[in-house]
Amino acid sequence: MNYEYDLYNKADHTARVEDLFLTRRQWLTKTGTGFGALALSCMLAEQGFAQASGGSLAPKQPPQTPKAKRVLNIFLQGAAPHMDLWDPKPELNANGGKAQGNKRLLASPFKFPKYGKSGLQFSEIWPNLGRHADDIAIVRSTYTDLPEHKAATLMQHTGVITGNRPAVGSWVLYGLGTENQNLPGFITMRPGNAPDARNFTNSFLPGAFQGTFVDSNNTKIEDIIKNIKSEFASRRDQRKQLDLLLKLNEVHKQKRQAEGELEARINSFELAFRMQTDAREAFDIAGEKPATVAKYGNSAQGRQMMIARRLLERGVRFVQVTQDGWDLHNGIASRAKRNASQLDPAIGALMDDLKERGMFKDTLIYITSEFGRTPREDGRGGRGHNKSAMSTVLAGGGIKGGMAYGSTDEIGAAAEENPVHVKDIHATILNQLGFDHEQLTFRVGGRPFRLTQPIRDGGQGGQVVEGILA
Repeated sequence: MNYEYDLYNKADHTARVEDLFLTRRQWLTKTGTGFGALALSCMLAEQGFAQASGGSLAPKQPPQTPKAKRVLNIFLQGAAPHMDLWDPKPELNANGGKAQGNKRLLASPFKFPKYGKSGLQFSEIWPNLGRHADDIAIVRSTYTDLPEHKAATLMQHTGVITGNRPAVGSWVLYGLGTENQNLPGFITMRPGNAPDARNFTNSFLPGAFQGTFVDSNNTKIEDIIKNIKSEFASRRDQRKQLDLLLKLNEVHKQKRQAEGELEARINSFELAFRMQTDAREAFDIAGEKPATVAKYGNSAQGRQMMIARRLLERGVRFVQVTQDGWDLHNGIASRAKRNASQLDPAIGALMDDLKERGMFKDTLIYITSEFGRTPREDGRGGRGHNKSAMSTVLAGGGIKGGMAYGSTDEIGAAAEENPVHVKDIHATILNQLGFDHEQLTFRVGGRPFRLTQPIRDGGQGGQVVEGILA
């Protein structure tokens, strides 16, 4: 081995400081006649284009013809009661107040009118969404693995109930890239504090596919995105500083081939610089017409849904908006109505705007919650946790409208006809974007991983819900 020899300058035999600190890749290169590095390069090649490049965000063409180009997820945090929102249960209502075990059945406080030409039934508290009933499909037979908030939320966002796996948005970004290189390709919004970072993480995917959190309570761009403008340097000076940093990083990178983390960091600096202009414009709704603001609703939900539309039309690939307040162990009659009164106008307005812009047909919208609720009363006028039944609402992006798919039992306790696991929803999303969910993989430790990965041999691995596709 020539390891010791390489530590010294051949001319004067003095140690070079940079050679006294070796990365694992450098050590592999300098030992065993370089065969370690050869093996490493082969392993890296197996990890695909994103790993090798540090995570390319350039737009990519999926292997199959896509029905959707972008995705909007509306997440109802807390576990929304499906039999009060999406799944009418006449039998439950007829037996409200009757004992079941040590608790009583709770009738829904809401009526379920028929909407649109299809006559699709869902709660009266969604009148604006009702205008689009013929464009939506309700999967009434969705279920999940655990009735615990953190675990079930993680399942909806990443496909697992424990650990750290890439979020749905990260997988979408990994597969498709983004159409706007001046904005993050995956943005999650929520009024208030950031959710558990595991719900928008890139995990083992390159850093470029990490989700970006935005607090939609804020109205000023400086508060929405911290440090969007430098207090100490002009854009010209920032450009000079960034150019110098890029040169130094490039020298560093040349000595450390295939380090995706470094390239992701370099790309993040460039993105941050470009965002000073583009993000300011995208998140600033001051220029929206008063009539538009009124249509969405002058609330945090209206604001973030309006921003979501602005991001989607600017090429952001995956946008998520979250509404808290759906942990309804009591007071469903008032609290569910209040929540819907803030969200429903915003959803209706967004769908109107997407249709007006010709974007609805290739934008996949899906409304989810971590799990459903029990038909039995829990607390005063509320319901308990239920992993065995919930509803998923989908629209646009090649989804067949005006229909309900699957069903729960007569009181909404469990999925009965055509049960659909959360991973089946994930598989369907990828399918509409032009991917075989079993083929969109990333190799880690010599093993391919995917969004719909079975937890164990023979476990749930996801399948496309063909019955809701147009």
